[in-house]
Amino acid sequence: MLHVGLTGGIASGKSAVSQRLAEHGAVVIDADQLAREVVDVGTEGLAQIVNEFGDGVVAEDHSLDRAALGQMVFDDEAARERLNAIIHPKVREAAARRREAAPEGAVVVEDIPLLVETGQQDRFDVLVVVQAPEAERLRRMREDRGMDRREAKLRISAQTTDQQRAAAADVVLDNSGTLEELYAQTDRLWEELRTRIR
Repeated sequence: MLHVGLTGGIASGKSAVSQRLAEHGAVVIDADQLAREVVDVGTEGLAQIVNEFGDGVVAEDHSLDRAALGQMVFDDEAARERLNAIIHPKVREAAARRREAAPEGAVVVEDIPLLVETGQQDRFDVLVVVQAPEAERLRRMREDRGMDRREAKLRISAQTTDQQRAAAADVVLDNSGTLEELYAQTDRLWEELRTRIR
């Protein structure tokens, strides 16, 4: 098995790379998806969040009210750390179970937005970082996600810098061009990854 970490700043194109690698046959473990699963209705994770932040983070359907929780933690670093202390260990446990279930000889890609920020870069055989210019990322966040410029800038500044991510990377994919160009880089990366486990 080859264990690959995939990361990039918000709106860098990481999801497109992840999807393309999955199309090639990689076993993709999406940390964002796992983060939703571990706080689903009836989970220990949701119970711990309610215990920590109160009933105001529960929606009418008993699910996590992400908007309400987001307002509590977005500008409050201490609150964000308390939330991360609940979610991150559970996500890592769930990811480990999926990794162990992968077939022999698989390329297992863990798609983790805050991989560098959480100090996980040494866990992987190969660390891939997707980069795009900040101006382009801001445009995508405004046009594709409906964020205003201030919110988009805040989201970017809450993450580590492109330079810090690149310094940790084994491979940097440049997403300043077209989607087709990003796919071409991803296809070349896939061939390189496959040679590592033959």
